[in-house]
Amino acid sequence: MKHWIKRTLFGFAGLAVVAGSIAGCAGHRHGWGGDSAEFRAKMVERVGSKLELDAAQKQKLTVLAEKLQAQRQAMRGAGGSGDPRSQFKALFAGNTLDQAGAARLIEEKTAAVRTGSPEVIAAAADFFDHLNAAQQQKVRDFMERGGRRWSRHG
Repeated sequence: MKHWIKRTLFGFAGLAVVAGSIAGCAGHRHGWGGDSAEFRAKMVERVGSKLELDAAQKQKLTVLAEKLQAQRQAMRGAGGSGDPRSQFKALFAGNTLDQAGAARLIEEKTAAVRTGSPEVIAAAADFFDHLNAAQQQKVRDFMERGGRRWSRHG
């Protein structure tokens, strides 16, 4: 595989881990009482401080966080049509598995990923490609730890 393809795929994987941690934090507020925009801003600020981002890089991270939030909403269903857990449990409500319902659910989620992924990938690439080498290494180190929280010292 060509070097630039490997590098691009590795970059996307790393960015996906960082983005996933942002999206995960946005999904699990643990008592956060504010709106999602305010929470997203705090997460961008936290990640920004850990990576020592400049204003332009923070703006790119904000765009990425917004794209991830939109993708998350799309995965939940059109118009917030329900809790994914409830939708899944409903497939098992009868005496037999609702195979047609399962197929519809899979198709909905697949379509949401297919539709939103190009924007998320473009935002992720734009953010990652504008990090300097040290910042990119911090992202790689974060991924190496399995995407666990940023340490207090790094």
